[in-house]
Amino acid sequence: MTKAILLPVFLQIALTFLLLFTLGGARVRAVRSGEVAIKDIALGQNAWPEQITKIGRAYQNQLETPVLFYALVALALSMNKVDLLLVAGAWAFVAVRAVHAYVHVTDNRLPRRFQAFAAASIVLTAMWAYFALRVLAS
Repeated sequence: MTKAILLPVFLQIALTFLLLFTLGGARVRAVRSGEVAIKDIALGQNAWPEQITKIGRAYQNQLETPVLFYALVALALSMNKVDLLLVAGAWAFVAVRAVHAYVHVTDNRLPRRFQAFAAASIVLTAMWAYFALRVLAS
């Protein structure tokens, strides 16, 4: 089960790096093209164009809730509590996080983005509850 739960973890990490490098490239292009002046972004993010702001927020969001996912997987692995239900939850969490990131960097429709965020949060909460019950019951 170790490999089975690590694959979605690796995909979540890949998604985060994809957004990071996409953001970096977009920012460099915006500065080089003159669309943004360095003095206007040196102390804040307000001068970035909308698309770059979307990518930046999507990236930042991948550093928030997924931390709880990583902690759960690490604990489950260290306590030998990984099972098929946790693996399925991990895949569901990562799939919905990918949808969330996609909505964030494309049309950014808040209702759809919130639905994806809520779905991922519910999956993660259920995973934590299930894990806690397994630990307490053993």
